[in-house]
Amino acid sequence: MFRKMRRFKQQISNEECIELLKNEKRGVLSVMGENGYPYGIPLNHYYNEDDGKLYFHGAKEGHKLDAIRSCDKVCYTVFDKGYREKGEWAYNVKSVVVFGRIALVTDEEKTREICSALCRKFTDDGEYLKYELKNSLPRVQCLELTPEHISGKLVKES
Repeated sequence: MFRKMRRFKQQISNEECIELLKNEKRGVLSVMGENGYPYGIPLNHYYNEDDGKLYFHGAKEGHKLDAIRSCDKVCYTVFDKGYREKGEWAYNVKSVVVFGRIALVTDEEKTREICSALCRKFTDDGEYLKYELKNSLPRVQCLELTPEHISGKLVKES
């Protein structure tokens, strides 16, 4: 159902893809937007190694949620900062593309867990986390992306 990578020599392993999803903080979620236009939105994410799913948070209304309610098929793209080989100007960049189905998280306890994990990805400040959960949790809608296909590659930007 999903295409094989055309430039297969640049393909990275599934383990490298997972490491990128675990360690990078942001990516772009692409959904089918209004009037047939794609809609890509930068988001923070949390990759849960236990269930192999990606989690996001945001507002309880808006373009993204309207699109998801209309079509649950999405694409999420993550890439690293890249690196240079000694003596070269071009960057080597790893990227991962995840195709899958996304759903709204309706369980309040799961929402709390997701928001806590996302917050810990950015800070260890327990007081900040406590404050955010108390004041923002009622306004948060979490999303759960179940991957159907994951692929990644290393590209030399030259």
